[in-house]
Amino acid sequence: MLKIKEIVHFLETVAPPALQESYDNAGLIVGSPEAEVSSALIALDVTEALVDEAIEKNAGLIVAHHPVIFSGLKKLTGRNEVERTVIKAVKNDIAIYAAHTNLDAVSGGVNTKICQKLGLKNCRVLQAVTGQLKKLVVFIPHEAADKVRNAVFEAGAGHIGNYDYCGYNLDGTGSFRAGEGTNPYVGEKGKVHYEKEIRFETIFPAWLQGKIIKALVDAHPYEEPAYDIYSLENSLEQAGMGMMGELEEPVDEKDFLTSLKEVFDTGCIKHTALRGKSVKRVAVCGGAGSFLLGNAISNGADFFVSADFKYHQFFDAENKIVIADIGHFESEQFTKELFYELLTKKFPTFAVRFSEVNTNPVFYF
Repeated sequence: MLKIKEIVHFLETVAPPALQESYDNAGLIVGSPEAEVSSALIALDVTEALVDEAIEKNAGLIVAHHPVIFSGLKKLTGRNEVERTVIKAVKNDIAIYAAHTNLDAVSGGVNTKICQKLGLKNCRVLQAVTGQLKKLVVFIPHEAADKVRNAVFEAGAGHIGNYDYCGYNLDGTGSFRAGEGTNPYVGEKGKVHYEKEIRFETIFPAWLQGKIIKALVDAHPYEEPAYDIYSLENSLEQAGMGMMGELEEPVDEKDFLTSLKEVFDTGCIKHTALRGKSVKRVAVCGGAGSFLLGNAISNGADFFVSADFKYHQFFDAENKIVIADIGHFESEQFTKELFYELLTKKFPTFAVRFSEVNTNPVFYF
């Protein structure tokens, strides 16, 4: 048995809620975080039929990609699928958790899984996240510098690309005067004290600020450590929407379309005109990715694999790229595999099951 909050904490460490889009509703949607469950059912969407399956299989938790509730519910009368699904889940103590655009945005998430299925190499984020990076500056006495630096790094600071423990250190002299009611680490009450200190700087993702500051304060010898936090305009290159990678060897456009159809088991692929060129660089985005078309073109992609393109948006390819719309469900179907891999690796004795209900609302004739 596991408490739901243990599972939620782990999944939100992998895909921080701070990375979800403003319209999204990721997180624990139904159920108590303190409840204990013996198994979880994994799905792309949450429907009445899927809740029935969870009841039948005695799964106390549904982990899904799409939130069952996107906008606020003002009534619970059972007048539509969403309301009936929520009512049934509550009545039967079935918790519902969703990791949606936050799981899309992380390296190792939905788009990484798509790249793996297509055999793409040298993958990178197509549109990096901005406004989620901060700088920490803290002043530390020499003898405590290693302890404080390591505590901050272990809390998640100092990551730049594939490097970690990244920081900058500068020697200097700090001054302070301890007042009444203090117990200074160095110096005397009422007297100005000068101390040889290190100015230490590092960066961190905004959602880790609380954890990092706690680690800093716990490790720092001063009663009241002096530190500054700055918001940065730099992109967080490890996170963002869409990905781009390269095939091992260039392939013919029609052969690539055939491969797409087989890998994603889609009923059809809507695409723009073929350009008569081989395919090497491929951009991908699970779900509705038309907003990334410009990024795919500017990054020199030969193909953009995504879904939910509107008619007039296909014109925007302008023979600079081939758009391949493979379907929303089809593009995200391997998210279930991703959930399974994450949960079984972290909780090897916890029962995780794939849903057998087909929640794709789109059929092909």
